[in-house]
Amino acid sequence: MTPPRSLEALPTGYRRRVLRAGRYTLTLRVRSILVAGTLLLALAGLSLSALGLGTYPLAPDAVMRTLLGGGGALDHTVVFEWRLPRTLAAITLGGLFAIAGALFQTVTRNPLASPDVLGLSNGAFTGMLLTVVLFSAGWPLMTAGAVLGGVATAVLIWALARRNGTQGFRLIVIGIGIAALLASANTWMLLEVELDTAMFASAWGTGSLNGVTAAPLAGALLCALPLLLLVSGLSPRLRQLELGDDVATATGARPGALRTLALLTAVGLVSTATAVAGPVAFVALAAPQIARRLAATPHLSLTLSALVGAFLLLASDLVAQHVLPVTLPVGVVTVSVGGLYLVVMIIQEIRRRA
Repeated sequence: MTPPRSLEALPTGYRRRVLRAGRYTLTLRVRSILVAGTLLLALAGLSLSALGLGTYPLAPDAVMRTLLGGGGALDHTVVFEWRLPRTLAAITLGGLFAIAGALFQTVTRNPLASPDVLGLSNGAFTGMLLTVVLFSAGWPLMTAGAVLGGVATAVLIWALARRNGTQGFRLIVIGIGIAALLASANTWMLLEVELDTAMFASAWGTGSLNGVTAAPLAGALLCALPLLLLVSGLSPRLRQLELGDDVATATGARPGALRTLALLTAVGLVSTATAVAGPVAFVALAAPQIARRLAATPHLSLTLSALVGAFLLLASDLVAQHVLPVTLPVGVVTVSVGGLYLVVMIIQEIRRRA
Protein backbone atom coordinates (compact mmCIF):
# COMPACT_ATOMS: atom_id res chain seq x y z
CA MET A 1 0.00 0.00 0.00
CA THR A 2 1.12 3.54 -0.74
CA PRO A 3 1.66 5.46 2.50
CA PRO A 4 -0.44 8.61 2.96
CA ARG A 5 1.23 11.87 2.13
CA SER A 6 2.50 13.94 5.03
CA LEU A 7 1.11 17.35 5.86
CA GLU A 8 4.17 19.00 4.31
CA ALA A 9 3.51 17.19 0.99
CA LEU A 10 -0.03 18.50 0.69
CA PRO A 11 -0.76 21.53 -1.49
CA THR A 12 -0.92 24.72 0.53
CA GLY A 13 -4.64 25.13 -0.11
CA TYR A 14 -5.34 21.80 1.61
CA ARG A 15 -3.25 22.36 4.74
CA ARG A 16 -5.38 22.97 7.80
CA ARG A 17 -5.08 24.01 11.42
CA VAL A 18 -7.66 22.82 13.92
CA LEU A 19 -8.47 25.00 16.92
CA ARG A 20 -10.22 23.33 19.87
CA ALA A 21 -12.01 24.89 22.82
CA GLY A 22 -13.71 22.18 24.84
CA ARG A 23 -16.09 20.31 22.58
CA TYR A 24 -15.99 23.03 19.91
CA THR A 25 -13.55 22.85 17.01
CA LEU A 26 -12.70 25.29 14.24
CA THR A 27 -10.85 24.17 11.10
CA LEU A 28 -8.83 26.83 9.30
CA ARG A 29 -7.05 26.50 5.96
CA VAL A 30 -3.65 28.17 6.01
CA ARG A 31 -3.68 29.52 2.48
CA SER A 32 -7.29 30.69 2.74
CA ILE A 33 -6.40 32.80 5.78
CA LEU A 34 -3.43 34.33 3.95
CA VAL A 35 -5.57 35.11 0.89
CA ALA A 36 -8.32 36.61 3.04
CA GLY A 37 -5.83 38.82 4.87
CA THR A 38 -4.30 40.00 1.61
CA LEU A 39 -7.72 40.80 0.16
CA LEU A 40 -8.70 42.77 3.27
CA LEU A 41 -5.52 44.85 3.02
CA ALA A 42 -6.13 45.43 -0.68
CA LEU A 43 -9.72 46.50 0.05
CA ALA A 44 -8.47 48.93 2.70
CA GLY A 45 -6.04 50.47 0.21
CA LEU A 46 -8.65 50.74 -2.52
CA SER A 47 -11.12 52.27 -0.07
CA LEU A 48 -8.64 54.98 0.91
CA SER A 49 -8.07 55.69 -2.78
CA ALA A 50 -11.82 55.81 -3.48
CA LEU A 51 -12.38 58.24 -0.58
CA GLY A 52 -9.48 60.46 -1.60
CA LEU A 53 -9.70 60.65 -5.39
CA GLY A 54 -11.93 63.15 -7.18
CA THR A 55 -12.24 66.79 -8.15
CA TYR A 56 -11.50 67.61 -4.51
CA PRO A 57 -8.54 65.30 -3.79
CA LEU A 58 -7.62 64.22 -0.29
CA ALA A 59 -4.38 62.57 0.79
CA PRO A 60 -4.65 59.21 2.62
CA ASP A 61 -3.71 60.81 5.94
CA ALA A 62 -6.41 63.46 5.46
CA VAL A 63 -8.95 60.72 4.71
CA MET A 64 -7.97 58.81 7.86
CA ARG A 65 -8.12 61.97 9.94
CA THR A 66 -11.61 62.73 8.63
CA LEU A 67 -12.83 59.19 9.26
CA LEU A 68 -11.59 59.46 12.86
CA GLY A 69 -13.57 62.67 13.43
CA GLY A 70 -11.02 65.31 12.47
CA GLY A 71 -10.70 67.43 9.36
CA GLY A 72 -12.69 70.42 8.23
CA ALA A 73 -16.37 70.68 7.38
CA LEU A 74 -15.74 70.36 3.64
CA ASP A 75 -13.57 67.27 4.13
CA HIS A 76 -16.31 65.73 6.27
CA THR A 77 -18.94 66.41 3.60
CA VAL A 78 -16.81 65.04 0.78
CA VAL A 79 -15.83 61.85 2.61
CA PHE A 80 -18.99 60.93 4.52
CA GLU A 81 -21.75 62.26 2.29
CA TRP A 82 -20.33 62.04 -1.22
CA ARG A 83 -17.81 59.22 -1.39
CA LEU A 84 -18.32 56.85 1.54
CA PRO A 85 -21.80 55.60 0.49
CA ARG A 86 -20.50 54.76 -2.99
CA THR A 87 -17.43 53.00 -1.61
CA LEU A 88 -19.47 50.96 0.87
CA ALA A 89 -21.97 50.14 -1.88
CA ALA A 90 -19.21 48.77 -4.12
CA ILE A 91 -17.84 46.60 -1.30
CA THR A 92 -21.23 45.39 -0.06
CA LEU A 93 -22.93 44.80 -3.40
CA GLY A 94 -19.82 43.19 -4.89
CA GLY A 95 -19.85 40.74 -2.00
CA LEU A 96 -23.55 39.97 -2.48
CA PHE A 97 -23.13 39.37 -6.22
CA ALA A 98 -20.17 37.07 -5.55
CA ILE A 99 -21.96 35.01 -2.89
CA ALA A 100 -24.94 34.57 -5.21
CA GLY A 101 -22.61 33.45 -7.99
CA ALA A 102 -20.86 30.97 -5.68
CA LEU A 103 -24.21 29.47 -4.70
CA PHE A 104 -25.28 29.08 -8.34
CA GLN A 105 -21.96 27.48 -9.31
CA THR A 106 -22.00 25.14 -6.33
CA VAL A 107 -25.56 23.96 -6.97
CA THR A 108 -25.15 23.53 -10.73
CA ARG A 109 -21.53 22.26 -10.45
CA ASN A 110 -20.67 24.48 -13.40
CA PRO A 111 -18.16 27.38 -13.29
CA LEU A 112 -20.09 29.20 -16.03
CA ALA A 113 -23.28 29.51 -13.98
CA SER A 114 -24.06 32.97 -12.63
CA PRO A 115 -27.12 35.22 -12.30
CA ASP A 116 -26.22 37.30 -15.36
CA VAL A 117 -25.61 34.23 -17.55
CA LEU A 118 -28.86 32.63 -16.35
CA GLY A 119 -30.86 35.76 -17.19
CA LEU A 120 -31.79 36.93 -13.69
CA SER A 121 -30.12 40.31 -14.27
CA ASN A 122 -32.11 40.79 -17.47
CA GLY A 123 -35.25 39.82 -15.57
CA ALA A 124 -34.55 42.45 -12.91
CA PHE A 125 -34.02 45.04 -15.66
CA THR A 126 -37.31 44.02 -17.26
CA GLY A 127 -39.15 44.49 -13.98
CA MET A 128 -37.60 47.92 -13.51
CA LEU A 129 -38.51 48.98 -17.07
CA LEU A 130 -42.09 47.82 -16.65
CA THR A 131 -42.54 49.99 -13.57
CA VAL A 132 -41.12 52.97 -15.47
CA VAL A 133 -43.27 52.39 -18.57
CA LEU A 134 -46.50 51.60 -16.74
CA PHE A 135 -46.28 53.82 -13.67
CA SER A 136 -43.52 56.44 -14.27
CA ALA A 137 -42.25 55.17 -10.94
CA GLY A 138 -39.82 56.59 -8.44
CA TRP A 139 -36.95 54.71 -6.80
CA PRO A 140 -38.99 52.65 -4.26
CA LEU A 141 -41.32 51.22 -6.90
CA MET A 142 -38.47 50.66 -9.37
CA THR A 143 -36.59 48.76 -6.69
CA ALA A 144 -39.63 46.56 -6.03
CA GLY A 145 -40.05 46.02 -9.76
CA ALA A 146 -36.42 44.93 -10.13
CA VAL A 147 -36.70 42.44 -7.27
CA LEU A 148 -39.99 41.02 -8.55
CA GLY A 149 -38.58 40.79 -12.08
CA GLY A 150 -35.56 38.81 -10.89
CA VAL A 151 -37.70 36.48 -8.77
CA ALA A 152 -40.23 35.92 -11.57
CA THR A 153 -37.45 35.09 -14.01
CA ALA A 154 -35.94 32.62 -11.56
CA VAL A 155 -39.32 30.91 -11.07
CA LEU A 156 -39.81 30.64 -14.86
CA ILE A 157 -36.34 29.17 -15.42
CA TRP A 158 -36.80 26.77 -12.52
CA ALA A 159 -40.19 25.61 -13.82
CA LEU A 160 -38.84 24.97 -17.33
CA ALA A 161 -35.76 23.14 -15.99
CA ARG A 162 -37.63 20.91 -13.54
CA ARG A 163 -38.31 18.06 -15.96
CA ASN A 164 -36.80 14.80 -14.66
CA GLY A 165 -35.06 16.75 -11.90
CA THR A 166 -33.09 19.94 -12.16
CA GLN A 167 -29.76 19.50 -13.90
CA GLY A 168 -27.07 22.18 -13.95
CA PHE A 169 -26.51 22.12 -17.72
CA ARG A 170 -30.23 22.31 -18.51
CA LEU A 171 -30.65 25.19 -16.05
CA ILE A 172 -27.87 27.16 -17.78
CA VAL A 173 -29.15 26.52 -21.33
CA ILE A 174 -32.71 27.52 -20.44
CA GLY A 175 -31.40 30.56 -18.57
CA ILE A 176 -29.44 31.70 -21.63
CA GLY A 177 -32.55 31.37 -23.77
CA ILE A 178 -34.70 33.33 -21.31
CA ALA A 179 -31.97 35.99 -21.05
CA ALA A 180 -32.02 36.45 -24.84
CA LEU A 181 -35.81 36.84 -24.87
CA LEU A 182 -35.74 39.35 -22.03
CA ALA A 183 -32.92 41.32 -23.66
CA SER A 184 -35.06 41.69 -26.78
CA ALA A 185 -38.05 42.82 -24.71
CA ASN A 186 -35.89 45.33 -22.84
CA THR A 187 -34.55 46.80 -26.08
CA TRP A 188 -38.08 47.19 -27.44
CA MET A 189 -39.25 48.97 -24.29
CA LEU A 190 -36.27 51.34 -24.38
CA LEU A 191 -37.18 52.27 -27.95
CA GLU A 192 -40.76 53.04 -26.93
CA VAL A 193 -40.15 55.34 -23.94
CA GLU A 194 -39.06 58.98 -23.97
CA LEU A 195 -35.41 59.82 -24.58
CA ASP A 196 -34.62 61.01 -21.04
CA THR A 197 -36.23 57.91 -19.52
CA ALA A 198 -34.42 55.65 -21.98
CA MET A 199 -31.05 57.21 -21.17
CA PHE A 200 -31.62 56.84 -17.42
CA ALA A 201 -32.84 53.25 -17.78
CA SER A 202 -29.95 52.33 -20.08
CA ALA A 203 -27.38 53.63 -17.57
CA TRP A 204 -29.07 51.70 -14.75
CA GLY A 205 -29.33 48.59 -16.94
CA THR A 206 -25.59 48.67 -17.57
CA GLY A 207 -24.89 48.64 -13.84
CA SER A 208 -23.95 51.85 -12.10
CA LEU A 209 -23.07 53.16 -8.65
CA ASN A 210 -23.75 56.77 -9.62
CA GLY A 211 -26.16 58.41 -7.23
CA VAL A 212 -26.15 55.58 -4.69
CA THR A 213 -26.96 57.03 -1.28
CA ALA A 214 -27.00 55.66 2.24
CA ALA A 215 -30.76 55.04 2.32
CA PRO A 216 -31.06 52.43 -0.47
CA LEU A 217 -27.79 50.83 0.65
CA ALA A 218 -29.12 50.45 4.20
CA GLY A 219 -32.33 48.97 2.80
CA ALA A 220 -30.36 46.45 0.77
CA LEU A 221 -28.32 45.46 3.83
CA LEU A 222 -31.47 44.93 5.90
CA CYS A 223 -32.93 42.70 3.17
CA ALA A 224 -29.68 40.78 2.69
CA LEU A 225 -28.90 40.16 6.36
CA PRO A 226 -31.40 37.30 6.94
CA LEU A 227 -30.33 35.76 3.62
CA LEU A 228 -26.68 35.87 4.68
CA LEU A 229 -27.55 34.20 7.98
CA LEU A 230 -29.34 31.49 6.01
CA VAL A 231 -26.28 31.09 3.76
CA SER A 232 -24.02 30.58 6.80
CA GLY A 233 -26.30 27.75 7.91
CA LEU A 234 -26.38 26.20 4.44
CA SER A 235 -22.62 26.28 3.92
CA PRO A 236 -21.78 22.91 5.60
CA ARG A 237 -24.56 21.17 3.67
CA LEU A 238 -23.32 22.64 0.40
CA ARG A 239 -19.95 20.99 1.03
CA GLN A 240 -21.81 17.66 1.21
CA LEU A 241 -23.62 18.47 -2.04
CA GLU A 242 -20.30 18.89 -3.86
CA LEU A 243 -19.52 15.22 -3.13
CA GLY A 244 -22.50 14.06 -5.21
CA ASP A 245 -26.15 13.36 -4.48
CA ASP A 246 -25.57 9.80 -3.25
CA VAL A 247 -22.89 10.78 -0.76
CA ALA A 248 -24.88 13.85 0.32
CA THR A 249 -27.96 11.71 0.97
CA ALA A 250 -25.93 9.12 2.85
CA THR A 251 -24.50 11.82 5.13
CA GLY A 252 -27.90 13.24 6.03
CA ALA A 253 -28.48 15.96 3.41
CA ARG A 254 -31.51 16.28 1.15
CA PRO A 255 -30.10 17.32 -2.24
CA GLY A 256 -33.36 18.43 -3.85
CA ALA A 257 -34.50 20.61 -0.97
CA LEU A 258 -30.96 21.94 -0.45
CA ARG A 259 -30.63 22.99 -4.11
CA THR A 260 -33.99 24.73 -4.03
CA LEU A 261 -33.21 26.63 -0.85
CA ALA A 262 -29.72 27.62 -2.04
CA LEU A 263 -31.04 28.88 -5.40
CA LEU A 264 -33.84 30.85 -3.75
CA THR A 265 -31.29 32.44 -1.41
CA ALA A 266 -29.03 33.31 -4.33
CA VAL A 267 -31.94 34.85 -6.23
CA GLY A 268 -32.79 36.98 -3.19
CA LEU A 269 -29.20 38.19 -2.85
CA VAL A 270 -28.72 39.10 -6.50
CA SER A 271 -32.15 40.77 -6.71
CA THR A 272 -31.36 42.87 -3.65
CA ALA A 273 -28.00 43.98 -5.07
CA THR A 274 -29.45 44.59 -8.55
CA ALA A 275 -32.19 46.79 -7.12
CA VAL A 276 -29.52 49.24 -5.90
CA ALA A 277 -26.78 49.14 -8.53
CA GLY A 278 -28.49 47.62 -11.54
CA PRO A 279 -27.44 44.36 -13.22
CA VAL A 280 -23.66 44.59 -12.83
CA ALA A 281 -22.31 41.84 -15.07
CA PHE A 282 -19.64 39.19 -14.53
CA VAL A 283 -18.79 39.88 -10.87
CA ALA A 284 -20.94 36.92 -9.81
CA LEU A 285 -19.40 34.79 -12.55
CA ALA A 286 -15.73 35.57 -12.01
CA ALA A 287 -15.33 36.18 -8.26
CA PRO A 288 -15.99 32.61 -6.98
CA GLN A 289 -13.60 31.01 -9.45
CA ILE A 290 -10.88 33.60 -8.85
CA ALA A 291 -11.22 33.01 -5.10
CA ARG A 292 -10.99 29.27 -5.60
CA ARG A 293 -7.81 29.58 -7.65
CA LEU A 294 -6.19 32.02 -5.23
CA ALA A 295 -6.83 29.79 -2.23
CA ALA A 296 -6.26 26.50 -4.14
CA THR A 297 -9.18 24.89 -2.31
CA PRO A 298 -11.28 21.97 -3.59
CA HIS A 299 -14.53 23.89 -3.10
CA LEU A 300 -15.91 27.40 -3.48
CA SER A 301 -15.48 29.47 -0.34
CA LEU A 302 -18.36 31.89 0.19
CA THR A 303 -16.25 34.19 2.38
CA LEU A 304 -13.36 34.42 -0.06
CA SER A 305 -15.81 34.82 -2.95
CA ALA A 306 -17.39 37.79 -1.18
CA LEU A 307 -13.98 39.42 -0.61
CA VAL A 308 -12.95 38.93 -4.24
CA GLY A 309 -16.32 40.27 -5.44
CA ALA A 310 -15.96 43.36 -3.26
CA PHE A 311 -12.43 43.92 -4.57
CA LEU A 312 -13.49 43.49 -8.22
CA LEU A 313 -16.43 45.89 -8.02
CA LEU A 314 -14.53 48.55 -6.07
CA ALA A 315 -11.51 48.33 -8.38
CA SER A 316 -13.76 48.47 -11.46
CA ASP A 317 -15.55 51.53 -10.08
CA LEU A 318 -12.22 53.30 -9.51
CA VAL A 319 -11.22 52.53 -13.10
CA ALA A 320 -14.59 53.74 -14.40
CA GLN A 321 -14.34 57.00 -12.44
CA HIS A 322 -10.68 57.97 -12.50
CA VAL A 323 -8.66 55.97 -15.02
CA LEU A 324 -10.69 56.14 -18.23
CA PRO A 325 -10.81 59.40 -20.23
CA VAL A 326 -14.54 59.77 -19.51
CA THR A 327 -16.57 58.67 -16.50
CA LEU A 328 -18.55 55.52 -17.30
CA PRO A 329 -20.93 53.24 -15.39
CA VAL A 330 -19.05 50.54 -13.52
CA GLY A 331 -20.89 47.87 -15.50
CA VAL A 332 -19.03 48.89 -18.65
CA VAL A 333 -15.71 48.02 -17.00
CA THR A 334 -16.94 44.72 -15.52
CA VAL A 335 -18.37 43.67 -18.90
CA SER A 336 -15.08 44.43 -20.64
CA VAL A 337 -13.01 42.49 -18.11
CA GLY A 338 -15.63 39.77 -17.66
CA GLY A 339 -15.96 39.13 -21.39
CA LEU A 340 -12.29 38.19 -21.60
CA TYR A 341 -12.63 36.06 -18.46
CA LEU A 342 -15.67 34.25 -19.92
CA VAL A 343 -13.76 33.39 -23.11
CA VAL A 344 -10.90 31.94 -21.04
CA MET A 345 -13.32 29.94 -18.89
CA ILE A 346 -15.11 28.50 -21.93
CA ILE A 347 -11.80 27.45 -23.49
CA GLN A 348 -10.70 25.78 -20.25
CA GLU A 349 -14.07 24.00 -19.92
CA ILE A 350 -13.86 22.69 -23.49
CA ARG A 351 -10.34 21.38 -22.90
CA ARG A 352 -11.37 19.77 -19.63
CA ARG A 353 -14.30 17.96 -21.22
CA ALA A 354 -12.16 16.91 -24.19
